[in-house]
Amino acid sequence: MRRTAIFVVAMLLSIGTLMAQEPVKNIIFLIGDGMGLASVSMMQLENNYEPTIFDEAKNVALQKTYSADNRVTDSAASGTALASGVKTNNTYLGVTPDGSVVESLMEVAQSKNMATGVVVTTYLQHATPAAFYAHINSRHEYATISEQLLQSKLDVAIGGGLEFFKERYGSTCKAKKAIAESGFEYVSTMKKLNKGDNATRTLALVADKEVGADSGDYLAEATSKALEMLEERGGEHGFVLMVEGSLIDGMGHGNDAKAQQREMLSFMQAIEVAVDYASEHPDTLVVVTADHSTGGLTIVSAEADFTLSEQGVEYRWTTKGHSGEMIPIYLYGAGAEHINGIMENSELGAKLKELIK
Repeated sequence: MRRTAIFVVAMLLSIGTLMAQEPVKNIIFLIGDGMGLASVSMMQLENNYEPTIFDEAKNVALQKTYSADNRVTDSAASGTALASGVKTNNTYLGVTPDGSVVESLMEVAQSKNMATGVVVTTYLQHATPAAFYAHINSRHEYATISEQLLQSKLDVAIGGGLEFFKERYGSTCKAKKAIAESGFEYVSTMKKLNKGDNATRTLALVADKEVGADSGDYLAEATSKALEMLEERGGEHGFVLMVEGSLIDGMGHGNDAKAQQREMLSFMQAIEVAVDYASEHPDTLVVVTADHSTGGLTIVSAEADFTLSEQGVEYRWTTKGHSGEMIPIYLYGAGAEHINGIMENSELGAKLKELIK
């Protein structure tokens, strides 16, 4: 009898816990390309340690970023792990090391009639966004990746990349024709996007290549518009949106702390848009992380004399490439409690797929 009573109590507690957890209807997945913990720390320091959007996280975890064939990942392998829950080789997109196609978070969502979208500050054929819709063993095959973007079932895609469509189809006119035939409405500026029909599948190529560094509130504006469009298209089924702060990485490669701060601010504004949306839609999970760290940024005392009241700080870089340390994961909204501890980047990708399955 005692064992039965204990079992019943445990079952009731379990059911109560499940009922208390908000189901995840929407996922907003924000990836700061090249954003390590030092980049986040730099923004906290620059804000005089007043709370930033990172400090508002409901839960925090860590991910290991190495790829299947390298202890230091590139954006293609890490993007694939985050998008599909599978580790692969550097330069590979949406395929395993043996070339087998893996299902992405977007494709799982589409099978559930959810709306899907990507927003980036680089070109849409770049490694991280492409990991969410492309399947190819070279991230540099931009013409083929452009074809695969048109073959994808994404509802909204906002970023640069017209140049690669022109390369594939021969001219702007032919590229626009191919885009139209694929079922996308082509949009060339944010102004036109804001005036567009939210009910149509939209490919907004707002730059020939990258939208560009120091693009102000572009990423926040594009994120807000994408959420508006996906909410309408997804309806009761919900949506998945991936937003990339793409050029944090480039400023790390260039070892430029001031420029990286500007890109971080742009990305943080987009996070704020996502978190605000989640606060108004309690069935929304916001996940913020990076694919890897770039530049090996460290924050060090400018003076060795710690008897001084303030030694000052310096931002120092240790490489022009990527680095292999663990990356933070910040979680907000519904389902934040499901992602915990130290995990592989592929575990995070698999968990997000599981949450919508």
